[in-house]
Amino acid sequence: MTNRLATATSPYLQQHRDNPVDWWEWQPEAFALARERDVPVLLSIGYSACHWCHVMAHESFEDPGVAATINAGFVAVKVDREERPDIDAIYMAATTATTGHGGWPMTVFITPEGEPFYCGTYFPRAQLLQLLAAITGAWRDNRAEILSSSARIAEAIREAMVPRAGEAITTQTLAGAVATFAGQLDTVHAGFGRAPKFPPSMVLEFLLRHHGRTGDETALHLASVTCEAMARGGIYDQLDGGFARYAVDAAWVVPHFEKMLYDNAQLARVYAHWWRSSADPLARRIAVETAEFIVRDLGTEEGGFASALDADTDGVEGLTYSWTPAQLADVLGPEDAVVAARLFEVTDAGTFEHGASTLQLLVDPSGPDEQEAWADLRRRLSAARATRPQPGRDDKVVTSWNGLAIAALAEVGTLLDEPQFVEAARRCAEFVLATHLVDGRLRRSSRDGLVGSAMAVADDHGNLAEGLLVLHQATGDARWLAAARSLLDTAIARFGHRGAAGEAGAFHDTADDAEALFARPHGSGDNAEPSGQSAIAGALLMLGALTGDPHYLAVADTAIDTAGGLAAREPRFAGWSLAVAEARAAGPLQVAVVGDGADATALLRQTRRSVSPGLVVVAGAPDAPGIPLLAQRPLVAGGAAAYVCRGFVCDLPVTTTLDLETALRPA
Repeated sequence: MTNRLATATSPYLQQHRDNPVDWWEWQPEAFALARERDVPVLLSIGYSACHWCHVMAHESFEDPGVAATINAGFVAVKVDREERPDIDAIYMAATTATTGHGGWPMTVFITPEGEPFYCGTYFPRAQLLQLLAAITGAWRDNRAEILSSSARIAEAIREAMVPRAGEAITTQTLAGAVATFAGQLDTVHAGFGRAPKFPPSMVLEFLLRHHGRTGDETALHLASVTCEAMARGGIYDQLDGGFARYAVDAAWVVPHFEKMLYDNAQLARVYAHWWRSSADPLARRIAVETAEFIVRDLGTEEGGFASALDADTDGVEGLTYSWTPAQLADVLGPEDAVVAARLFEVTDAGTFEHGASTLQLLVDPSGPDEQEAWADLRRRLSAARATRPQPGRDDKVVTSWNGLAIAALAEVGTLLDEPQFVEAARRCAEFVLATHLVDGRLRRSSRDGLVGSAMAVADDHGNLAEGLLVLHQATGDARWLAAARSLLDTAIARFGHRGAAGEAGAFHDTADDAEALFARPHGSGDNAEPSGQSAIAGALLMLGALTGDPHYLAVADTAIDTAGGLAAREPRFAGWSLAVAEARAAGPLQVAVVGDGADATALLRQTRRSVSPGLVVVAGAPDAPGIPLLAQRPLVAGGAAAYVCRGFVCDLPVTTTLDLETALRPA
């Protein structure tokens, strides 16, 4: 017998539809029932690809005895953190504030008014039963103490989430961040800090941009060694491409096997930019393979991209991806199995669990014969792996992450001359705008082409706008510029925090007309993806450069500086803010290419080779409607030309790639 979650659009909630727990989605009726029954709310927050969420579900939420205890003493509410990041943000803030750590599944006991009084993460069955009994008793016997505690916690979270005055991110701040990362480098295995190691996507983008602006070889080295280590490790799928969420060890050997759209979108873009800076063939291969993974394995029929592939297959983590020497021999035969084991670091003892190994590629095959043999082994192993049980897919289409994917695919496609990726980005943009914009307002997600009810948050607006602006530059289509501008106008009007002088710049995570929670979330720190604050800042900066509108640049400047204090103190948690600040320090550098034919194509390709993080470029006919950078940009002697402008001050047009290369050099 199914519960209320049977009608949910979230795959994560659907996973709990057959639980004996009487789950509710987050909705006013659940809290009204808690008030009517005079019981607390058990709030459980997780996501589809979360391994420990599945463990707690199997141990506790599928258990009739645990369910009976929950149903008798609580109103149970289940939330998909990816569908409602606003709810996740405020209760995660409470969890980390009261316990010193956070994670998922998040288990929070809250009053019928939504204020938290006891927070935790994963609880084993026996511990959860003890906790449920203790909470029930405390709610009955010590209600006043609980309500006083919840009020204090809620007020502290509200105060912590008020946007603070900004601190400028200067060129000294940027140089200092590079020095900090140099000091944190794992000189043996690359990356920063100790295990577990997450791909530092935004930090890598910052380092590449810093090198692009300054020529600092240290920044390029830090990015290069980390990109190579990840690409060669088990965290990267050596057969089919794509990165896992993180590595549990310092050497990038054993991943936590879930594959997230937001990680792979950001990393595809990083590797394309690494290739632009280094011409390293490994960078090109990884960028293309990661983009192929996104399109092939996460693409939906409607044109959007699914959120994730699970870590588990049939309840076993890594079942799809790991190999033993015997399994290699079954597929390849004994001789080729020996070659594959040596190439992919598959050992008798195993590098993972139960004698199995994750696949690594520590050294590239050398010479045409070895490369051909390697490609053949990959094809055969990939085909065999496809016959194994496969991990589940969270096919929820999240606006924000699809924005990241649009930007990545458009850039990989244009930089590496892979037009199929630009087409995939275009199709995704058309779907998201057609489906996720409802009555002029953006929604957070959809599934199977049906849009959900949750309103979009700040990072949805910022990341989608950035993706559309990158797509505009890749295609020269004015509609993407117009759509991005509309999204960012909404962000300024609805999400902007007004200071004492009424200025905008800091951005709340939720709109001013969104559902009222016990606190209005705001965060300027970048975690697995850009914060709403930094995402909007980056998109505003790009929009200002593409339109020449100083208003957007002024708001972008204030938004960038909101994270200035964090960027100086803890740059690892301000990666995207630092990357955006690099673009601001280097730009705007605007290039308009007018004309058509081979000459225009050559000028456009030359422009895109520039590593300047402040660069924006558009190409098209002179005075093309809806494209400000092409206004009053005539052909030169009837032929193609490039107009280079710095800070809205333009040089004379150039008509050769050699002159354009000179014009694009740092001033």
